[in-house]
Amino acid sequence: MRAVLTWKETCAEKCVYDLAFKPDGSQLIVAAGLRVLVYDAADGNLIQPLKGHKDIVYCVAYAKDGKRFASGSADKSIIIWTSKLEGILKYIHNDSIQCVAYNPVTHQLASCSSGDFEQKSVNKHKVSSKITCCGWTNDGQYLALGMMNGVVSIRNKNGEEKVKIERPGGSSSPIWSIAWNPSKDEHNDILAVADWGQKLSFYQLSGNQSNKGKTLTYDPCCVSYFSKGEYIVMGGSDRQASLYTKDGVLLGTIGEQNAWVSTCRVKPDSNFVVLGCQDGTIVCYQLIFSTVHGLYKDRYAYRENMTDVIVQHLITEQKARIKCHELVKKIAIYRNRLAIQLPEKIHIYELESDDTSDMHYRSKERIYRKFECNLLVVCSQHIIVCQEKRLQCLSFTGSKEKEWVMESLIRYIKVIGGPPAREGLLVGLKNGAILKIFVDNPLPITLLKLSASVRCLDMSASRNKLAVVDEQNTLLVYDINSKELLFQEPNANSVAWNTQCEDMLCFSGNGYLNIKASNFPVHQQKMKGFVVGYNGSKIFCLHVYSMSAVDVPQSAPMYQYLERKMFKEAYQIACLGVTDSDWRDLATEALEGLDFDTAKKAFIRIRDLRYLELINSIEERKKRGENDNELFLADVCAYQGKFHEAAKLYKHTGHESRALSMYTDLRMFDYAKEFVGATDPKSSRILMTKQADWAKSSKEPRAAAEMYLSAGEHLKAIDIIGEHGWADMLIDIARKLDKAEREPLAKCAFHFKRLKHHGYASETYSKMGDLKALVHLHVETRHWEEAFSLVEKHPQFKYDVFVPYAQWLAENDRFEEAQKAFHKAGRQNEAVKVLEQLTHNAVVENRFNDAGYYYWMLSMQCLDIVRENEEQRDEMLKKFERFQHLAELYHVYRSIQRYTDEPFSSHMPETLFNICRFLLNNLTKDVPPGISKVNTLYALAKQSQRLGAYKLARYSYEKLQELHIPSRFQESIELGSLTIRSKPFHDSEDLIEGMMCYRCSTHNPLLNNQGSVCINCRQPFIYSASSYEVLPLVQFYLEEGISDEEALSLIDLEAPHTNQNDAQLQDKDNGQLQALRIGDGLDDEEEDPFTAKMSFEQGGTNFVPVKVSRSVLRSMSRRDVLIKRWPRPLKWEYFRSLLPDVSITMCPTCFKMFHSEDYELLVLQHNCCPYCRRPIDEPN
Repeated sequence: MRAVLTWKETCAEKCVYDLAFKPDGSQLIVAAGLRVLVYDAADGNLIQPLKGHKDIVYCVAYAKDGKRFASGSADKSIIIWTSKLEGILKYIHNDSIQCVAYNPVTHQLASCSSGDFEQKSVNKHKVSSKITCCGWTNDGQYLALGMMNGVVSIRNKNGEEKVKIERPGGSSSPIWSIAWNPSKDEHNDILAVADWGQKLSFYQLSGNQSNKGKTLTYDPCCVSYFSKGEYIVMGGSDRQASLYTKDGVLLGTIGEQNAWVSTCRVKPDSNFVVLGCQDGTIVCYQLIFSTVHGLYKDRYAYRENMTDVIVQHLITEQKARIKCHELVKKIAIYRNRLAIQLPEKIHIYELESDDTSDMHYRSKERIYRKFECNLLVVCSQHIIVCQEKRLQCLSFTGSKEKEWVMESLIRYIKVIGGPPAREGLLVGLKNGAILKIFVDNPLPITLLKLSASVRCLDMSASRNKLAVVDEQNTLLVYDINSKELLFQEPNANSVAWNTQCEDMLCFSGNGYLNIKASNFPVHQQKMKGFVVGYNGSKIFCLHVYSMSAVDVPQSAPMYQYLERKMFKEAYQIACLGVTDSDWRDLATEALEGLDFDTAKKAFIRIRDLRYLELINSIEERKKRGENDNELFLADVCAYQGKFHEAAKLYKHTGHESRALSMYTDLRMFDYAKEFVGATDPKSSRILMTKQADWAKSSKEPRAAAEMYLSAGEHLKAIDIIGEHGWADMLIDIARKLDKAEREPLAKCAFHFKRLKHHGYASETYSKMGDLKALVHLHVETRHWEEAFSLVEKHPQFKYDVFVPYAQWLAENDRFEEAQKAFHKAGRQNEAVKVLEQLTHNAVVENRFNDAGYYYWMLSMQCLDIVRENEEQRDEMLKKFERFQHLAELYHVYRSIQRYTDEPFSSHMPETLFNICRFLLNNLTKDVPPGISKVNTLYALAKQSQRLGAYKLARYSYEKLQELHIPSRFQESIELGSLTIRSKPFHDSEDLIEGMMCYRCSTHNPLLNNQGSVCINCRQPFIYSASSYEVLPLVQFYLEEGISDEEALSLIDLEAPHTNQNDAQLQDKDNGQLQALRIGDGLDDEEEDPFTAKMSFEQGGTNFVPVKVSRSVLRSMSRRDVLIKRWPRPLKWEYFRSLLPDVSITMCPTCFKMFHSEDYELLVLQHNCCPYCRRPIDEPN
């Protein structure tokens, strides 16, 4: 550390009591005599003296924000000045002002007098002793006061004392100066305290002493920290200022004066120190801290904070700190050794292990001697001390083993390696001599003698070349053996050989880094600092105080070697560190130069497997005896993309086929055609196919397809066209193909199907004549009409069409049509299953109209099954009867359900009355699911009461009492039961007359527990399927031997009636069966069994049917006879109308009877039969 005088001023007021810098360092405020002096901090010129105090000014302080400063005087006043040097405020204390300090955060001013202190704009506080100095903590929370009685009082912003530090000396050791460490890196606030007991102590905010403190040899008057808190400046009675570390270690003297140093301050953020003396002298010094360091390969040791040594690994960036607690004067490092020179000793350390990355040092030896030396070098077992011309070799115990005296001053010394205890030193002298010294040899060896002084030296890794930088900044490189100057370069200040490459060195100078390989031109790049080492691709550079490892690609020297085809040397340079692109260039150049070994190693570096495969194949071919370098070069050119050169070389070596394969593989078909020529049609066709393959793979499918067609590869062309959906191209191909080419046609049809071009696919299948595929196409595309028309012409495909059609209908909830389709396909079981599920769903969902319709369809399905399978005849006929019965029950119950569940009914009361009676007459046994007897009786009771059938209504209400009645009917039924009792206990005559049997003229009860038959003759009633009134019809049967066709022809004859007695009624007993026979000899009074009233009483309980003979059939009128023409195996049923004037219509599908007017109205409403839903325009 050196102190350089910057400027010096003497003021006329004699004693300088205090100093303060403006925070930006531009101005210096001085308290001297009666005035405040303002100086320019840069050159010491007086800017302006400030007058305002009437007595000596003792103290000054500048606010942290730089807007104002304060001065305190013996006249008991404080003056606040602005940065423009104008006084803006003055206030007074009770005693003379001793010190002032601004809060660094709140800019609050603390001013202290002999007996009190005041925080401006807060309060004044009394103290027990005279205050000599004060200072705020960095965060502005606490104020420390130093007093004459040896006490340090630490107070908060409100003036309350928090900590009291009592010094051992008491009042005999007054506190003369205090300062808080401004460092932001410290974990605790540290207070430096200097007293006139000649002690420097350090305290924490809590009042605990942080170290033992230091004993001084003088009375301190002032303490000041550097801006970052790393150093302390103190001055006092010893008439000089001294520099200390932040821990109090003395580092040196700044400047000797003629009087006591009363005050000192460090300029903010700089190394300038200003001292004020009692004789009025103001002096400014600049402190220059020299770099103390050492380097060995990638380990760099340097001094920090003057007392610490940092060892830095330049590659891994690891650091190790060694605290010496004394001034570090010199550092030397070599291999695992580290030597540190302190003022009174040399301390030697060694690494704890042989690991190259280990950073843990342990103490090995101490040499307790004071050395005054210029340079220090450490070897494995020795210390080399340089004192001007003298070199001394000391063992680690401190004994001198050898000494060399040079003829001139030693300017440079470096350990260049060697075995332990026999290391070699390279020494450069001021007179230009360069020597090599071995520590075990007393005689130095002169290597060279230059004309200029040596500044820097280095020897190459093989010890064959020597690089020297002289005082003229010239780099000189010599061959050590021949002493020949190899080359020289200007503008150098330091030099270093590459430790891994013999022919490479670097040097720095004029802000540039220069890299030189062999005798090639220098490669330059900008870099600040000095080169101190060169290891591989890393250059170690010292700039000011910091060492850095710079990664420098070795590209430039590598390319210099490549230009001269020196591939192996270029590879050695590349190994030091180049980019991937540089490696690729090296590999390519070596490959073209047929240096396969170097090329292989370079391609391995960049992991280029393609070129490695090429090199391996060439090496294998060389092993097999191939040695045609032109052929190898052709392969290399082909790999590099130099295809025309490769083709020429292939042709030159007689390998035209390789050139052709190369062009076709590269899809360079035009060049391939040129190469082949037009003489070989087979090769041209192969080329066309390969070109099409390439067009396909290169995403040019249309061109590929056209090429395939040209080459006759129809299947490949069709695949491409089909994949891309070009239907127009595909149909053109299909139309041009012969129908015998079934495979390409089938592929065309497949793609048309996939592309949903049904018409084109159909056309293609038709051309092929593949009817089955055509049927499947229509089915898959849901084009049912075309499928049906095809089935009409070719019935063998019926099953293939109707089964999928039915399944499709069922999937689309068109179950009725699905059932019909299953039926058409002959899949009766599936048809029945569909209908059964539909019926079940309709009943569950209370769709009784649909349920009736589905049951009717089920019954007809049973007939179809019987016709196809005679074995199931009896079972299916029973099911037919049951389903017909259920169909009618659900059909009529729909009206009752609508009446009870919906607010309005479309039926007349008489119709509902008839429906309820019909349903109850037929519910004599089990009640089918979904049909409610309660709803039926409730509806009957309501309609009976309305139509005057009071007896029947009372009966209905009584029956309801026996059943579980829903809550919604409860009140209505109870009210109806009471109301009906006020009515007469009989039914309306008109209603009873409506229940007359048209066969025996018996009046039947409104409700009949025997069912819908006459109670007298057991003749079943025939009801209208709409109003459910009894129709004037009597069923009759044919005599044995009369067929349905004969009966129909006899009825159609319609013979006129005669007056002869050609018919008579016979009653014939045929065992258990009784029959009414209309014979050939009828009396005149009884011409017709339907028109004459029966004169006999029905005797038995069995029903006696009416049977007719041929003559009776002939006598009947066609318009009076209705025939239910059931399909086989059922027989036809015949009915005779006894009231020809009553018009009756029968549905030709379900054979239900209606009054003609009712039927016509219902057909108009529904456009179909209300029972079987047969459309009116559908042929029977």
